[in-house]
Amino acid sequence: MRIISVDSVKGNEVLAKDILNESSSILMKAGTVMKKEYIKRLKELNIDFIYVEDDIAQGVNLTQSLELQIKEQCQETVREILTKYTYHTEKELEEIITVADEIIYDIMQEPEVIYNLSSIRSKSDSTYSHSLNVCALAVILALKMKLSIKKTREIAIGCLLHDIGFTYITMDYGDLILEECSDRIQKEIKKHVIYGYSAVEKLKWLTSASKDIILSHHERLDGSGYPFRLTEEKIKTGSKIAAVCDEFDSRVYGNLMKKMKVHDAIDYIVSQAGIKFDLEVVRAFVASVAAYPIGALVITNQNEIGIVLRQNPKCPTRPVIRIIQDARGNRLTEWIERDLTKELTLFITDTIID
Repeated sequence: MRIISVDSVKGNEVLAKDILNESSSILMKAGTVMKKEYIKRLKELNIDFIYVEDDIAQGVNLTQSLELQIKEQCQETVREILTKYTYHTEKELEEIITVADEIIYDIMQEPEVIYNLSSIRSKSDSTYSHSLNVCALAVILALKMKLSIKKTREIAIGCLLHDIGFTYITMDYGDLILEECSDRIQKEIKKHVIYGYSAVEKLKWLTSASKDIILSHHERLDGSGYPFRLTEEKIKTGSKIAAVCDEFDSRVYGNLMKKMKVHDAIDYIVSQAGIKFDLEVVRAFVASVAAYPIGALVITNQNEIGIVLRQNPKCPTRPVIRIIQDARGNRLTEWIERDLTKELTLFITDTIID
């Protein structure tokens, strides 16, 4: 199974997962053989990417992706909790603790887990997917930094709620790029941290560390963040972790930012280590995130094209790939698997978006 853009459908690909609309009704069932005439209708429904099984995807197992597992396990629960909170009372929000505990438990079962982005995000589930991704990655970093379970739990809960303030913003910000917006719109969007903190400030079950993440996840070490332009010594550890995780996921999925390839987003985070982001957090981040996700098409320094089959937990930048096209442009029918931790002169130069 792999992800392809709808534009790249050539016909005869087999749909690997159901396509759902914004109300979670099935539009197209897994197992459907794709046809080119489906493209226009899917794009009208704002569906840009799909999961398929084809000859290229042979051997790729996205079900091992932590992101996909957590999304399928927890996203609907998070959606229901936040929706209940918005329209009812604050008591329902406390149920978020159970989600945080489930994520921590799942991650602790795999101490060498590599965070691998292999999911599709639609506009309707953007807020919930983003919060889950930030939470899962933050838990991995917190454990890698050897923080206590109590502290990790506070960080997980804070990250699940870090963007709750967006429920109080009435404008449609889904397609906006923050840096391209007018000052007035930027100021309104940036208020989400204040709105969010104000909404939870008096909740006794929510710790001050979790509340601080909601308020301070956009603060930066050099004082360039918001809302208070705090500098390094005034930013708490949980908010430093949330800052990196939020920035990374936002850049990869285009959440108020221009989309980046995963390895480019990692490079950006690394370039700001010690400037905007905490050095210790960035070290844990680099050791925890797959630069080239499972199912990604990649180009090697030998001008071959391959597809990422699986990750090497101790070396997130050097996965195992299967070569599908040689340097002369010939499609290969014979399986050639190459482990980049063993072939040290072979490396990936870029990824291909279908």
